[in-house]
Amino acid sequence: MTERTLPTSVQHLGFAWFAMVMGLSGLSLAWLRAVPQWGPLAVQVSAALGLLASGVLVVLLGATVWRVWRFPAAVLGDMRHPMQQVFVAALPASLVLMATVLWAHGGVSVWADGLWMSGSAGLLLVTVGVVRRWFKPGLTADDFWPSMTPALFVPVVGNVLPALAGVSLGHPVWAAAQFGMAAVLWPVLLALVLVRIGLVGLWPLRLMPTTFITIAPPSVLALSGYQLGAPEVLVHMLWGVALLFTLVSMSVFKRCLQQPFGMTFWAMSFPLAASAALSLHLTPTAGWAQTLAGWWLLAITLVIGSLLVATVRGLIQGQLLVPDSAVPVPGPRLA
Repeated sequence: MTERTLPTSVQHLGFAWFAMVMGLSGLSLAWLRAVPQWGPLAVQVSAALGLLASGVLVVLLGATVWRVWRFPAAVLGDMRHPMQQVFVAALPASLVLMATVLWAHGGVSVWADGLWMSGSAGLLLVTVGVVRRWFKPGLTADDFWPSMTPALFVPVVGNVLPALAGVSLGHPVWAAAQFGMAAVLWPVLLALVLVRIGLVGLWPLRLMPTTFITIAPPSVLALSGYQLGAPEVLVHMLWGVALLFTLVSMSVFKRCLQQPFGMTFWAMSFPLAASAALSLHLTPTAGWAQTLAGWWLLAITLVIGSLLVATVRGLIQGQLLVPDSAVPVPGPRLA
């Protein structure tokens, strides 16, 4: 992509790009859980990933401001589109996760607190917008069911993220309130997504990587619940649910690779990082379980590293900042 075409291409920079920040921040937090196993090395890797995530966040925020100024119609189109609307939540979710990384490495600060409050408020607003659409007059089944995909977990269940650092930042009540929203809406959304499969079928191939988002709700509910004082047995139960959805998601991994790389691939990053963080949380002492959790973290680091390389390559080749309709979506191929 040439320098001359970049400003124009920014109009196609959707909110799904902030999934990069979510994945890198989640991986940074997961590496902190590996300190009992790898010591100072884990802290250094976590800090490096946090710096990378913050750099990506700054670039994306700047590009988004430019997009709002130059291409407001494109931004409004994303916010009103039934499928693209849910990815708007990736922006405030990135702010909350970045605040959590700052708190984890530097403790309470004005920056961490400001990012956390902005992100948590943004998640609530996006959730209200998404749920409000379900009560829109004249909404038909043909409009409703196709939008029921795992991507809906981003805005609705994203409200569980503030509890990761909310208690330590001095906002335990609000963190618990948003946690409650997510805990109530998760099983409702899960039921709707399963019903959609029966009525409409599975989501399109280009959205297949969003299947991995099903791993995130139980994983983050467990980690956030622990911060809020949830009993350990509940954390173990949620880890079991996360394991179930991990195995289910891995069954569609081959189908995810049957298409050109796109930003929806980043939907795999944060859920996998959250599952690694939860696994390491449950295995703080040495043993075979901790070893397996450590290898799982290394595997996910390799996956997210591959996503980062593919993103840089796609940007250089001019294959990412394009309209969705310009991206070929091949049908399933036989192995």
